[in-house]
Amino acid sequence: MKVERLEIADVILVTPPRFADSRGFFSETYNQSRFKEAGIDVTFVQDNQSLSRQKGVVRGLHCQVAPHAQGKLVRCTKGAIWDVAVDARTGSPTYGQWVAAELSEENWSQIWIPRGFLHGFVTLTEDAEVQYKCTDLYDKASERAVRWNCPHLNIAWPIAEGEALLSDKDKLAPHFTEAKGWFDYR
Repeated sequence: MKVERLEIADVILVTPPRFADSRGFFSETYNQSRFKEAGIDVTFVQDNQSLSRQKGVVRGLHCQVAPHAQGKLVRCTKGAIWDVAVDARTGSPTYGQWVAAELSEENWSQIWIPRGFLHGFVTLTEDAEVQYKCTDLYDKASERAVRWNCPHLNIAWPIAEGEALLSDKDKLAPHFTEAKGWFDYR
């Protein structure tokens, strides 16, 4: 398993090996012991899956705050996405900074996004299927969002603003200034 810490060291890109032959392939996509060795020592309690039919679908920037803050292990099993994590931990030396990675069925990479980060992605292909494991259960009262194109974050999305396909909820999301105090850096 290849493990790479991104520019914000708490965000980790993991690429499990695939063993292929003429029949297809096999891959161990999660192994608690190996992930613990890689610095991801958490318990997952919920798996989610999304399908975006069109290229340019933006989902995010989302998170859940305490008492149901979530860490997420995200992978793209069909198509490709550009995945973003934003540090929203007040007091963090990387507060307000972002990192991103392309996740695809080709590169087989996964991204670990710990509690205290906003998460979002844009689909780079049609029919992009995303699966992710969460460290806490979904809780509507804990759910928060920040505008995907917030000028305070200056995220270099690989899509023009006019081409982004957004949910009504994401269109109305506030700026990052509203996220202050959602999480504390420890």
